[in-house]
Parts: sequence; C-alpha cells; structure tokens
Amino acid sequence: MNWISNYVRPRINSLFSRREMPENLWSKCDSCGTMLFHRELRDNLEVCTGCAHHMPIAPRRRFEALFDGGIFTEVKVPAPVSDPLHFRDQKKYPERLRAAQKETGEAEAMLVAEGEIGRTPVVAAAQDFRFMGGSMGMYVGNAIIAGAERAVALKRPFILFAAAGGARMQEGILSLMQMPRTTVAVEMLREAGLPYIVVLTHPTTGGVTASYAMLGDVQIAEPGALICFAGPRVIEQTIREKLPEGFQRAEYLLDHGMLDRVTDRRSLRDELITILRMLLRLPPAVKGDLPPPEPEPAAAAEAPSDAKA
Repeated sequence: MNWISNYVRPRINSLFSRREMPENLWSKCDSCGTMLFHRELRDNLEVCTGCAHHMPIAPRRRFEALFDGGIFTEVKVPAPVSDPLHFRDQKKYPERLRAAQKETGEAEAMLVAEGEIGRTPVVAAAQDFRFMGGSMGMYVGNAIIAGAERAVALKRPFILFAAAGGARMQEGILSLMQMPRTTVAVEMLREAGLPYIVVLTHPTTGGVTASYAMLGDVQIAEPGALICFAGPRVIEQTIREKLPEGFQRAEYLLDHGMLDRVTDRRSLRDELITILRMLLRLPPAVKGDLPPPEPEPAAAAEAPSDAKA
C-alpha cells in the first residue's frame, strides 16, 4: 500500500479543492446576462433587477403575489381523456405528460383559482409555459370553461394570464376544438355582464392568440412579451422581407392599437385592482388594505359667552 498516494494526496486535495456552488442559487438574465440571486429574483417576481426583463413565473407563484395575503382556492377542473389519439413521436404522449408534471409539479398547463384582489372577489386562470410550452389541449379548454362557469355562478370578474406556444399537436383536432369552446366560455361572461381581463405574457402565440387570449374586455401585456399567431421568423421567410424592429412585441402592439396597456409585473396587481373596481363601479381600493378614513369631526361649537352678572 502506497501511504502517500492512497491517503495523503487525496486528503490534501480534499482540503484545497473548491466546493461546488449549488446551481439553483443563481439565475442568469436572458436579456442582460446579470447573475441574480434566487431569493432576490423571487422577491422581485422573477423580474431582472438590472434591466427589468420579465422572466417566466409559475402560475402558483403568480397567484401568491396576486391574491390578498397569497390566499386562494383552486377551482376543480374536469379531467379529459389522457391520450385520445394514442399519439407518439419520439416519446408516447403519456410519457411527455408525466415528464411535464414532474418538472412543474402541476397536473396540467393551466391553474384556475378564486380569491380576492384588493378585497375584490375574482376568478383567475394562468397558463404555465413550462408545461409542454403551455400548449392548449382539452384540459386547458376545460379549465377556461370551469373558470368562466365559476365566475358566472359567483358573479365575479374573470382574469386570465395567457402564455402558450399554441395548440397541442398530440391532441390534434381535439386541441383545435378548444378555440370555439373557449370562445363560448367568454360569451358566457359577456352575457352575464362580468368583466373579462386578459394579461398576455411571453410568449402568447398560435391558436391561443386566435381565440380566448384576444377576446378580453381589457387587454394588458407584460413588457417585451411576444404576442402573435405566426412567429416573426415564419413571416420573414414567407414574405422575404425584414420586419420592423420589435415587431409583434407588446410595445409594438400597443402602438398599433392591439393592446390597452403594457404593465410591469410588479405594478400589475395594483392596476388590476383599479380596473376591476372601475368596471364593477366600486369605490377605489384603500391602499395598504386599511379601513377607510373616518370623516373629519365637525368643528367644535363655540363656547357660550359668559353669563351677565
């Protein structure tokens, strides 16, 4: 046994070797390349502290920041047939579903919840782009219908956060059928006289843009979000021309009348509260969730004059 080679050298190496840094402590901004500490990024709602680039945020985390006190109740969504077409590409469709569920911790690509925003009861739905690109399948269609029906039953506004690459190819025509189904769900809200607000996040494309994502009474987008039916590269290849700078981005669509607002995620909650209370004809929300101020007391009555002697 070589005592120096087998014991001394490994011992010395272990003392001077650099410890590995856990990969989940830091995130790199896709826009400016800044390394961001995970707690700082989470507290800033996944918005870069250097350049304000909006990174993806999970629906559950979004709802925690959106609802009062982070308290909300999930709305049950009917589960569709898991693999109606027995689709297979490089993997079987059920295998892809299981992989997405493991990565995101969610059952599907949309989360529906109810709660209060600034003491205003609402129903909200949000898509998760991490789940197979947020693609619109039968579950997403069921989720929107379940959310709209819940909003009508409770007479509440419906807020939808869209983020999708389009229809889910593994469900074929059944996925495309969700476009008219979700349009009918939006009509249910209109007939009930309830506000339907859409927040378009990056990216919102394909059949989602061609259906429920562009039917809101108020259309809001996060900064820099790509919003389109066909992507810029496809259009450039088709028309063989260079597209304008920022084409199909949120700011471009706002300038051309396709959106009502482009709002920073950190200010979105306050703006939604203001819009909701205006549409519902309610008084403005009190900042800080404090009770309204008491009316000022009337001026004290003048003291009576001294009685005559």
